Parts: sequence; structure tokens; C-alpha cells
Amino acid sequence: MGQPVREYLLTLCVTVAVTYLLTGPVRKFAIAVGAMPAIRARDVHREPTPRLGGIAMFGGLCAGLLVADHLQSLNGVFELSNEPRALLSGAALIWLVGVLDDKFEIDALIKLGAQMISAGVMVMQGLTILWIPVPFIGTVALTQWQGNLLTVALVVITINAVNFVDGLDGLAAGMVCIASCAFFLYAYRIWFGYGIEAAAPATLFAAILMGMCLGFLPHNMHPARIFMGDSGSMLIGLVLAAAAISITGQVDPDAMALFAGGERNATHAMLPVFIPLLLPLTIIAIPMADLILAIVRRTWNGQSPFAADRGHLHHRLLELGHSHSRAVLIMYFWSGLIAFGAVAYSVHSTSMWIVLAIAALSAVGLILLLLPRFTPRTPRWAEFLVPPRYRHSARRAEAAAEAAAREATAIEPAPARPVVAGVSGVNGATAVGARSRFPDRRKAESTR
Repeated sequence: MGQPVREYLLTLCVTVAVTYLLTGPVRKFAIAVGAMPAIRARDVHREPTPRLGGIAMFGGLCAGLLVADHLQSLNGVFELSNEPRALLSGAALIWLVGVLDDKFEIDALIKLGAQMISAGVMVMQGLTILWIPVPFIGTVALTQWQGNLLTVALVVITINAVNFVDGLDGLAAGMVCIASCAFFLYAYRIWFGYGIEAAAPATLFAAILMGMCLGFLPHNMHPARIFMGDSGSMLIGLVLAAAAISITGQVDPDAMALFAGGERNATHAMLPVFIPLLLPLTIIAIPMADLILAIVRRTWNGQSPFAADRGHLHHRLLELGHSHSRAVLIMYFWSGLIAFGAVAYSVHSTSMWIVLAIAALSAVGLILLLLPRFTPRTPRWAEFLVPPRYRHSARRAEAAAEAAAREATAIEPAPARPVVAGVSGVNGATAVGARSRFPDRRKAESTR
């Protein structure tokens, strides 16, 4: 067990380092070529920010695969399976389309076609769904056309779900990192715990995806110095889909030998077998819900499903009064709860404590949603672990500044500022007002 863990850790560290080190030069390159679009109607940042962060993430993907190919325990993934090459081919195509979109704003239908072609490239090289486990029935083999269509659909849905949630600094990279971490734990358990070699590619994909996101996050956290753009969001969405397809459609659940007395046995005994089918859906549950709600909302309003707007879940959190950072952390919380809750339940499906813990954490999440103005009080011994705005010294300085401002206003009233229609006052780094957060809901020009 130690050798594979060390090699996965080495692959992860190399991917993180390459992605992190490439992001700085990529930012300068994006500024030089003018990949800094103007502020759009649905954006929450105040200044034009360079895109093309996907270039650094693709470099991390290539570095991770290259290192893994030269490691003793992971080299067998490349010798016994064509899935890493299939992933790299599809990723290169979707990444190239994303780079062109970040610079020239490609039409949404063209991007949709490119997503389907990228999925088709992976299918042609063997990365496809061969069978699916169905509860109370067992393993159902799919025909070639059924497997290909299901694979393309899963890739397109996952890519767009990740792309839709990429609306706040660090949101998409963080959520996908959490999802890939949960997926890695489950896939490694299938590979090492049950001795199923077919789960090794999915484990490798999850580790590399985790490294891509971790390496990019320091540059993308609020306030972001660079955006991943469509070149990054579509890339990590495709890698996530490839890992899900690999372990869902390639690993035969009957090989796990969890059926006690037949395929129609008790549900709790069968649940770990069906988790490979459910886990890919749970790890993108939040982006998927956002995608479905966006399609319903836009269709109901007579708009195209691809027409961008400011009605996403993260925009709703800002409207409730949450700050930019807190909205991102709340989305992290729910993503982690769903993904890791599914993994924990698959390991101990008969334990009531897991259900109670998930219910308790869900209640905590609901309380956080209802307290948008609550500022946590950090103990003095833990102040170095939190941002400066949560420290006692910072709060005292802020209170003194507010008091001085009130006294100055009482002595000499400040001149009235001109009011611009449809623009609210600036509140921190989000450039939104304290009350009417998003007064302008006009249709945006293109997707981020």
C-alpha cells in the first residue's frame, strides 16, 4: 500500500507545482495578448481580469501523466489501458477550443459541438461505458451505441455543469478539487481494497485533477489575479467526467463480490456496488442543480438555455447578503458534505451514525445560509489561521475608523455624491451594493 500512495503523492505534488509555477507566466501572456474581456453584466469583479488559466492547468495535466508513466506502480495504467491517452486526446481538443473562446468569444453552439467531438475522441479510443449497475437487477450490459451515447451525454453534462458554476473567484476550482478528493478515496479503495486493476486509471485521473485545482487555487482565490476561463473550466469538467466514466462503465461491480446470496439481496448489502453509478452524480450535485435551474429559468423566461444571466446559486448567495468569500465557502461546504457523505455511506452503509452526522451538518449548512451578516469571532490563539478581517485587532481598527468617520460627518457633512441609475454603492471587492445587490439583470453577452 505504501508504494502506490507515495507515487500518487509524488504525481499530485508535481501536478500542483507545475500548475502553480505556470500560472504566473500565463497571466502575463494573457495580458499581453489582450485576453482580458471587459466587465460584463453578470460579473462580480470590478476590474478586467486575465483569463487563459486553463493553459497552466493543461500543463499540469501533461506533467502529471508524464511523471505517472515513469513510476513503477502507475506505469501499468499506461501499459494495460489506453484510457490515459484517450483522456489526453480529448483534453487537448477541448482545451484548444477553450483557449480560442477565452480570446475570441466562440459561439455557444460551436463549443457544444466541440464538447461532443472531444467526448467522441475519447470513445473512439476505448474510454466508454460498457455496462451500468441497476438496483435490484444487477449489471446491465450496454450495446455499443448505447454506451457511446451515454458517455457523450455524461461528458457534455459534466463540462457544462462545471462551466456554469465558474462564477466566483476560486469557486469552480475548489468544488472540483473537493469532488476529485472524494472520488480519489473511493476509487483507491476499489483498486487497492478489492484488487480491481480496472479502477487504477480513475484513481490516477482523480489525483491529477486534484493537483490541477490545488495548483491554480492560490492565484484564483478572491480577489483573483487570473481566471481559468473556458479553457480551464471545460478541461477540468472533462477530466472529472473521464474519471467517472472509467470507474462507472469499466469496473464490473460483480467483481467486488459484495452480493450475499444473490443479486436481489438486501439493499444495504448492494449499496456499495451501486455507489460507482451514484458517486459521479453526487460530486457534481451542486453544479448539476445549478445547471438544471438555469435551463428551467431561461426557458421559462423565453430565453435560450445558453444565454448567460445572474441567477446562479452563487449570485443568489450574494443577494442574500453573504460576502464573496463566504458564498464560496458555503458552496465548498455543501459540495464536501454531499461528496464525502456519499463515500462514507458507501463504506459503512449500515451505520446510523453516518446518517445522523450528515443530517447534523446539513442543519449547520442551513443555519449558515440564514446568517449572511454573521461575523464569526475567532479565538486569539487562532487568529493567525484566519483572514485579517476576522482578527480582533482588525475589528477594533475598523470600529475606530467608522467612529472617526461618523464624527467627521457630524462636524462637516460630506458633499452629496451624484447618483447613477442602476448602480449601487461599492461593498468590498464585490462591487455590489449593501441592499440591492444585483439591480441589473439584463442579458449578458457570453458565458464566462
